[in-house]
Amino acid sequence: LCPDVCPDVESIVRDAVARKYRETFITVGATLHLFFHDCFVEGCDASVVVASTPNNTAEKDHPVNLALAGDGFNTVLRARAAVDAVPRCRGRVSCADVLAMAARDAVALAGGPSYAVELGRLDRLRSAASSVDGRLAPPSSDLDQLTALFAANGLSRTDMVALSAGHTVGFAHCGAFAGRIRGPSARDPALNRSLAAQLRAWCPAGVDPRVAVTMDVVTPRVFDNQYFRNLRDGMGLLASDQVLYTDPRSSPTVDAWAKSSEAFSRAFVTAITKMGRIGVKTGPKGISAATAQCSIELSEHLR
Repeated sequence: LCPDVCPDVESIVRDAVARKYRETFITVGATLHLFFHDCFVEGCDASVVVASTPNNTAEKDHPVNLALAGDGFNTVLRARAAVDAVPRCRGRVSCADVLAMAARDAVALAGGPSYAVELGRLDRLRSAASSVDGRLAPPSSDLDQLTALFAANGLSRTDMVALSAGHTVGFAHCGAFAGRIRGPSARDPALNRSLAAQLRAWCPAGVDPRVAVTMDVVTPRVFDNQYFRNLRDGMGLLASDQVLYTDPRSSPTVDAWAKSSEAFSRAFVTAITKMGRIGVKTGPKGISAATAQCSIELSEHLR
């Protein structure tokens, strides 16, 4: 994306995200979650927003992606619509770039760091649910599994710990941690006893597993380093969160960032910038066709 193509694109996207944020705070975690799931499946190319057809099940309809909140899709839709409302920008900015900017702006609105977003991604028009298999970490993942998954995308263990902290503004479905509050021993011993009791109240036996609860019960509306303090207190909601502290290979990083929000913010910016480079499609052709298709697919989320 050349600066003279759509010079005000960043402010246009920022304003659209801010309007959505004022409607619902879910915007923050939902948009960040969407960006992560997009990048980890064959690169940051907006293929996660492509709709399924009678002959093809797209990424967004893979069982793992059914947990993605509609507010994330709607945020991207609104930002793209705002960009396309400017004649010189219409069809010139990819959905992949809009999603990357929207994730940054959502984090900043919640009190997290702002940072420069590299632009110039192309959208991928084809999307297959089968491409999701094995590319996203299940909530029961241990440190070795998490490390391997991130390493496959050129990200270090430090990057993985930093990006996991996106859960500080996230939500999780009851089914994702049910085994930690109702297992053979009634409670995962790594889970804080008081939090376990609260989770059992929020997610009683027989509850719809799609019911969602906040992942940071202390400062759920602030993007901060409370996530790491929670891990030290046994208050990581998912097993894949808590393992970052129970495993001695990553616990020193958790301790360091629990003490220093500045150090965490620097690490997060480094990690999400690296993530935004995963599998990027670039080139002189295809932007207009790709973004037109992106707009068509995203229009579903207005219904």
